Amino acid sequence: MSPQELAARIGAGLLSFPVTHFDRDMAFDEGAYREHLAWLSDYDVVGLFAAGGTGEFFSLTPAEVPVVVKAAVEEAVGKVPVLSGCGYGTAIATGIARDVEQAGANGILLLPPYLVNSTQEGLAAHIEAVCKATSLGVIVYNRDNAIINEDTLAALCERNANLIGYKDGIGDVELMMRIYAKMGDRLTYIGGLPTAETFAPAYLEMGVTTYSSAIFNFMPEWALGFYKAVRARDKAAVMAQLSDFVLPYIAIRNRNAGYAVSIVKAGMNVIGRPAGPVRLPLTDLTDAEQQDLRVLVEKANASLRAPA
Repeated sequence: MSPQELAARIGAGLLSFPVTHFDRDMAFDEGAYREHLAWLSDYDVVGLFAAGGTGEFFSLTPAEVPVVVKAAVEEAVGKVPVLSGCGYGTAIATGIARDVEQAGANGILLLPPYLVNSTQEGLAAHIEAVCKATSLGVIVYNRDNAIINEDTLAALCERNANLIGYKDGIGDVELMMRIYAKMGDRLTYIGGLPTAETFAPAYLEMGVTTYSSAIFNFMPEWALGFYKAVRARDKAAVMAQLSDFVLPYIAIRNRNAGYAVSIVKAGMNVIGRPAGPVRLPLTDLTDAEQQDLRVLVEKANASLRAPA
């Protein structure tokens, strides 16, 4: 799959960001992870992002990332493209890019570099170094300490044909519109704010046709139904699901810092497909919070099964 074919593919449907499974000793639980990826691959998603943000890329070692990606690729067995998380400093990021290409990844999501802020020139050189290190399609994740503007992005795209996507994680509407006005169809645009479902209707009007659904991990049918309602601009259905599930879900997520990943793993527990604990410095939901989530998930799933 060429970078351009990948860009067209991922812009046409829902994206999944699988959690990474750990055992009690916090080691990668490859068997459970493979079962999860095989399950997700049977649903109608257009891309699986292994070892991404929801997959706790930030807590994986550089050596673990290609192991996770290889397991995802082998379980997707050609049904769904697999993209890998990539990041840290430039030397580490370029090494990860090369390693995950060898592991069989179809593309890369470039997360912000570790800790430091930089100039537009420094960020551009970092992104370009990763693009030059691989033949895979690269999606740049604009958030936190790695925010590039439309001019920087346009110059990068001129020099790097495999820079195929822009994922927005800051919610700056003006910047998003400046980028879309300048770049148009040159890039595939991905909504990347947590929880992405909240912003999907507004972002669709700005040319952002897809987003990364963490909820898909434990409620795939619900997540696909919500995405279809967004794309159909079915405002009544979207608002009903936002009010009944997404906003109460966010209220639980917001009870503690770092819960954006923890609540997804809690959701896995709720449906009987545990993915193990989150790695430190993240912490798991309390028993009471997990019970609140259980009630919410069971109610949402019951509504899916209810006769029309």
